Amino acid sequence: MFTGIVEEVGEITAADDLGDAFRFTLHASLVTEDAKAGDSIAVNGVCLTVVDLEEGTFTADVMAETLACSGLGRLHAGSRVNLERPIALGGRLGGHLVQGHVDGIGTVLDLIPSENWTIVKVSLPANLARYVVTKGSITIDGVSLTVVDASSDFFTISLIPTTLAETTLGFKQPGDLVNLEVDAIAKHIERLINLNPQEPTT
Repeated sequence: MFTGIVEEVGEITAADDLGDAFRFTLHASLVTEDAKAGDSIAVNGVCLTVVDLEEGTFTADVMAETLACSGLGRLHAGSRVNLERPIALGGRLGGHLVQGHVDGIGTVLDLIPSENWTIVKVSLPANLARYVVTKGSITIDGVSLTVVDASSDFFTISLIPTTLAETTLGFKQPGDLVNLEVDAIAKHIERLINLNPQEPTT
């Protein structure tokens, strides 16, 4: 479980195509400090398992399903990515509950800068629109954000200078793709409401 508070921006140093999967090697000084093989690290909002570790780098395998449901397959050596370790029990929940399970891909539609913040407009896949509400939470490339305005096919967020400077969202331009994870609680509530009373729950 993550919180959407990015700890550092890392860099992909190698992206090896394994045919039905990719193996990424990433340079990251902070999230590797206490990591070990088998640990989870969120990469642009996708929960990946550490396969191997060397000083300041780690490798992770990405399966075909993950490549199809996220934008990781478009990354390459030199790509910068948002990184976060799982939250420890008793730690501060600075953002919101983030699973690291990407629900879909959005496209940056527009950037509207101002003196103290930037409004970003992002396309919203039709199957996710019902989970995104004004003032609700959404995760974009692993960053926990508050929805400013929600429509049927897009939503907007407001980015403060710190978010722009300390995550990859500061590099985004119109046309760029981003990973989206909606609030898991909304999906669970929908499931419970629509559950057939005769349907087994185990």
